[in-house]
Amino acid sequence: MNLAIEVISDVICPWCFVGKRRLEKAIASAGVKYDVQVRWLPFQLNPTIPPEGISRKDYRTRKFGSWQRSQELDANVSAIGEADGIPFHFDRMERTPNTVDAHRVIWLAGQHGCQDAVVEALFTAYFVDGRDIGNQQTLIQIGTESELERHAVEAMFNSDDGMQSIRTSGERNQERGVNSVPFFVINSKYDLSGAQPPETFLDVFNQVVGS
Repeated sequence: MNLAIEVISDVICPWCFVGKRRLEKAIASAGVKYDVQVRWLPFQLNPTIPPEGISRKDYRTRKFGSWQRSQELDANVSAIGEADGIPFHFDRMERTPNTVDAHRVIWLAGQHGCQDAVVEALFTAYFVDGRDIGNQQTLIQIGTESELERHAVEAMFNSDDGMQSIRTSGERNQERGVNSVPFFVINSKYDLSGAQPPETFLDVFNQVVGS
């Protein structure tokens, strides 16, 4: 049975990283029962952030009312991430980036058959290593570390490549009513919102087979 899974996400969303791990566990549990193809689509949580990004501490303090509250929320996500094998290091993260260029790199990776590797590298770079994934030079490095050719990433940044895809995805997200991520669309028929447990993914997989 073929399963085409679209994952709508943003690489600065910790729940999207958790959702990726849980989807992977579900696919692994299913074994050879399904032929699964995963496609990553963009969603910008903070599209108005300037290209150079902003101080994460300032941003989170404004968003949650205090830095202490932000740290409490980070600690909660860290505990959940640990259970899913993700070593979140929020203490290393200095900036909240604009992710449009990161999404362009993911788009490019889709043209070269290495989307999953690039998405994984971006999540790890931001949440584990604390790298600035809004910086184009950093994105070039991450891309070349995960199967993309350096010249291809540089050429993309010297053009408007990927921008139309991001705009089109944004329009589709509005049509679908997607206002939070991660959001999963399975075989263009079944929707799942949030970082669901692996068992929930497996239940949906079975529903697709039975439909």
